[in-house]
Amino acid sequence: MNQKRRVFVWTLFDFANTSFSIIVVTFLYAVYFKKTIAGGESIGDLYWSISTSIAMIITAFISPVLGAIADFGAGKKRFLLFFTLLCILGTTSLYFIGPGQIFWGIFVFVFANVGFEAGLVFYDAFLPEITTPKNYGRVSGYGFGMGYLGSLATLAIVFPFIQASMIKETFPVAALFFLVFSLPLFFFLKEKREAFESKQPYLLIGFNRVWSTITQLKNYRNLLTFLIAYFFYIEGVNTVIFFSGNYASTTLGFSETDLLIFFLTVQTTAIVGSVLLGIVADKIGQKKTIVITLIMWIVTVVLAYFVTDVSGFYIVGFIAGAAMGSCQSVSRSLMSKLIPQERKTEFFGFYSFFGKSSAIIGPLTFGFVSYLTGSQRLAIISITFFFIVGLLILIKVNDKEDSDGK
Repeated sequence: MNQKRRVFVWTLFDFANTSFSIIVVTFLYAVYFKKTIAGGESIGDLYWSISTSIAMIITAFISPVLGAIADFGAGKKRFLLFFTLLCILGTTSLYFIGPGQIFWGIFVFVFANVGFEAGLVFYDAFLPEITTPKNYGRVSGYGFGMGYLGSLATLAIVFPFIQASMIKETFPVAALFFLVFSLPLFFFLKEKREAFESKQPYLLIGFNRVWSTITQLKNYRNLLTFLIAYFFYIEGVNTVIFFSGNYASTTLGFSETDLLIFFLTVQTTAIVGSVLLGIVADKIGQKKTIVITLIMWIVTVVLAYFVTDVSGFYIVGFIAGAAMGSCQSVSRSLMSKLIPQERKTEFFGFYSFFGKSSAIIGPLTFGFVSYLTGSQRLAIISITFFFIVGLLILIKVNDKEDSDGK
């Protein structure tokens, strides 16, 4: 398989898995959880933040170990398949959650979200195998762009269900979409790995390699600085993603149809932002491009605080969409540039650890502020703190070709 086909097959997985992200995490299940399962009470925000945080805690702590195991020779693809099926099964099971079933609503969501997030560790680690360093930015951008195309396709498919108020039925539809379009990666994309013989259990090997990496992190100060910056700014990104649907529904009174149009807008600008800023990143550097996206995020959150009508929130959506995909995709390409290639999956495990553990504090901050003050506006403006701190730390990162994370 030539390089273009490998890239296309790889990006198809992004096309597939965003059906879970848009339907469950960002849009329909997020709103369904608060309105139906939690009965529309303000404490629903707190419950939702707890459920997302639990999923991220689990993912954060298993990702480095799983990445180390895969690097040793157990294989990225088999782990990716396992977690993909976990997510698909959990997403389908959300259909059976009804009013008042808060525990099961949280439990099944955590089950599915761990599958989704843990799988990304192994999916992201394919990037250095399918292209060259000079193209990391644009290829990563293609992946996120395909992901947002997948979101648009999923929203188009579930539109009749939304019109008929058949919200629960959209969950198995999203699961089926994920299953069908993820299959090409497992059938056609070959991974580059060497098999190692060892009498030790893979789990023990994974823990040993992770401990070894932790003790060596002092030798990768530049990479560690980037990961700390990433920890803060992706905190803000994740929180906005988790609560944008609830914010528009609760504070601005969006209906499900309004939300659908809003998210179609966001996904469209996200496609353009991912691709264009991915190309820009290859021209001016990943670090400068991320700085641009973080400034866009700060503007987005401040505008969201002041906006009082539907039309104004669409402007927020335009900026957020362009910043969302590009910020994540360029961060992934910068990580690919900084890590030692022989331990790429393990280091992507740490990338996941910093990203997922960061998604604990932000949602809890939003949930607690919203619950204590009764104001989602105060909750959303509090998120600017994470973007500003991340930006200030990122400025210290060296993204030159010879840095190698050190």
